[in-house]
Amino acid sequence: MRERDTRELADGMRKAEVLTEALPWIHQMNGRTIVVKYGGSAMEDARLMRQVVGDLELLKLMGMRVVLVHGGGKAINALLARLGVQTRFVDGLRVTDDATMEAVQEVLVGKVNQQLVWALNEYGHNAVGISGVDGKTFKSEPVSPRLGRVGRIREVSPDLILSILDDGYIPVVASVGCGADGFYNVNADVAAGKVAEALHADKLVYLTDVDGLYRDARDASSLVSQMTLAEARELLSSGSLDGGMVPKLRSVVEAMERGAREVVILNGKTPHSLLVEMFTDAGIGTLFTQA
Repeated sequence: MRERDTRELADGMRKAEVLTEALPWIHQMNGRTIVVKYGGSAMEDARLMRQVVGDLELLKLMGMRVVLVHGGGKAINALLARLGVQTRFVDGLRVTDDATMEAVQEVLVGKVNQQLVWALNEYGHNAVGISGVDGKTFKSEPVSPRLGRVGRIREVSPDLILSILDDGYIPVVASVGCGADGFYNVNADVAAGKVAEALHADKLVYLTDVDGLYRDARDASSLVSQMTLAEARELLSSGSLDGGMVPKLRSVVEAMERGAREVVILNGKTPHSLLVEMFTDAGIGTLFTQA
């Protein structure tokens, strides 16, 4: 019995030390706006999703203004496969005809968004789900005729997101936009970057299923731990990146050029990667800084 008590005491002291070490970071980030883009395999695994949602709730409890922007590419792929609709990508963007657009709306707005809102609200009355259509938050236009209903966000109207934040909730935003002729499939990485721009976010976090930015997707040793905005611009213009990373890095560059102070790409499958990034000196993922 005594040995067990000793272990419990040691464990309690270790937890107390962790909280004490995190205190300066908590103080620094209190009241700051954090935009988190969530996607990839980390969103498909129910256990990982609960962990990420718990971390987001902890950020909120520590006084941060958290905005969650999500995609749902794997879930869209699954629905399209069941419907017998072929999936095709150009430069990392899903070619979206009318049938595909209906599937995108069904999955992102009707399923994934509500799952995330439900999971966050298990901790209390914490989340409100919207899409870029609500309040014309994502005013969009077509990217290219060959991509169909893939949209470029022409303007973000942040009023609805700010209203939800001011009321003490976490806005959960599905990456669907609207234009004069209907709905658009908006890349979630780009959408998160645009939201960060509009809110002048203190930090933009991409929670994905890779450890960060690789200069060469086939070489694990090419993972970049830190990069300046100028270096990111240079890499983007080099044409050497894997196609799926191009829209992500482009959104990083644009967000930082237009207001976001820092951007980080993290692996959402790594336990509590979001908390480690926010509250410790341990560098994980890839951090982008202004200089």
